[in-house]
Amino acid sequence: MHGLTIDHIFFIFKGAGWTLILSAMGFIGGTILGLPIALARSSSNKWMRRISGFMVQVVQGIPLPVIMFVVYFGISVAGFDLPAIVAAGLALTAYSGAYLGEIWKGCIQAVPRTQWEAADCLALTPIQTAAYVILPQAARIAIPPTVGFLVQIVKNSSYAVVIGVFDLTYSSRVVNNSTFEPFLVFTIAAIIYFAMCYPLSSLASRLERKFKKS
Repeated sequence: MHGLTIDHIFFIFKGAGWTLILSAMGFIGGTILGLPIALARSSSNKWMRRISGFMVQVVQGIPLPVIMFVVYFGISVAGFDLPAIVAAGLALTAYSGAYLGEIWKGCIQAVPRTQWEAADCLALTPIQTAAYVILPQAARIAIPPTVGFLVQIVKNSSYAVVIGVFDLTYSSRVVNNSTFEPFLVFTIAAIIYFAMCYPLSSLASRLERKFKKS
């Protein structure tokens, strides 16, 4: 296989493993951050809507590689020695939280208004209304786009290479620098990315069709 050895292939797959770990960090962190953002964006309190909306606009208005630079070097300036993988995880958390918050806000608002009015008739508190009436229905609507967004997280984790995170893109670049086989090396990387993303894309499409029928 040209200049590639088994060790090179193993090295590329090792980077793919860190891509999955980084993607999981971004998704879990984004879920924790995105839910309160979605609730605040759907709140009747205008200040909660404005503050959460401003946070979303700030994150969505800055390219992800720049967010990674700001998190990584900003925390270093503050005197903390943060590993690059943690900084990348925090940046992906902010990115995912903003986008998942917007996705879930739309799902919450898609719940029929009559459900909100029924909760009012039962004299439920806002927290009870969200927990027992709205969120269970919104979660069902949110599953397909959430799974679909996972694909974006996996692909966008490649931006972590700008702060030196060892992932699939980084490991492929290192192997290319030693073998000078850019087409072959990055074709392998593309196939691995596709293998990670395709099942998620297919699952999101199947879930969307399933929920449309039901």
